Amino acid sequence: MTRVAAIDCGTNSIRLLVADVDPATGELTDLDRRMTIVRLGQGVDRTGRLAPEALERTFAACREYAAAIKEHAAERLRFVATSASRDAENRDVFVRGVLDILGVEPEVITGDQEAEFSFTGATKELAGRDHLDKPYLVVDIGGGSTEFVVGDDHVRAARSVDVGCVRMTERHLVHDGTVTDPPTEAQVAAMRADIEAALDLAEETVPLREARTLVGLAGSVTTVSAIAQDLPEYDSAAIHHSRVSRDRVREISDWLLRSTHAERAAVPSMHPGRVDVIGAGALVLLAIMERTGAEEVVVSEHDILDGIAWSLA
Repeated sequence: MTRVAAIDCGTNSIRLLVADVDPATGELTDLDRRMTIVRLGQGVDRTGRLAPEALERTFAACREYAAAIKEHAAERLRFVATSASRDAENRDVFVRGVLDILGVEPEVITGDQEAEFSFTGATKELAGRDHLDKPYLVVDIGGGSTEFVVGDDHVRAARSVDVGCVRMTERHLVHDGTVTDPPTEAQVAAMRADIEAALDLAEETVPLREARTLVGLAGSVTTVSAIAQDLPEYDSAAIHHSRVSRDRVREISDWLLRSTHAERAAVPSMHPGRVDVIGAGALVLLAIMERTGAEEVVVSEHDILDGIAWSLA
């Protein structure tokens, strides 16, 4: 048994997992799992740089996580940074800040590495479950990018494309510096066209339509599941391995893209940091389901973070 700490720093959120992992039994036991919305990718698509206020929000979360890692006496730590810090000209400022606070350098991984971790984290528990046929298609809808991975017990093909809930919102749903509330039909149509073009790219290397089970990861997908279940609050246990039909995803996506900020914020399971970007995230999920013909999505709370933890075992 090894006690490890894994940090996944994405475009929209930074997350920590402290866990005991046992490679002999294939068990991972959570000790501390938390998420903070920091919007590290704020404006990166437009400016190419990490904003000072976004960096400070991220560093504040890192200080909290450093205290938790020390409290649990984790033996190993790995910090993985994804889309926003790959794209930024001033990523050296980010690297130095993380090193000062946590004592490790963030690994700015490629999209293919990101996909590998996501696949491991999402599918390790699925073996032997009823009615979940292989191959799996794992889709990780992040803030800046979406990863597509097809595999059985191991990855067969993977691709990362630059569509995510934050990037799509900033690119298509912002007018004069504020998110359109609600977006216009033209804005939604332009966003959908962008997503379809990204799916064309993904399909060049990943056989999306060959998969028998669609597994969806990250906050956009888990929030759609929470809405589908009409949960009175965000409940990881109820969301993990829940299934949402394509028709239900379409209903939820349509409602999110017609609703106002206040209406979305009133959803009891909605994290405040997702209110303005969840419509774009839901539309990405719907487009994937329509492209692949998936009748349902199996929702997983275990994802890249769990894959990072397993890599430390």
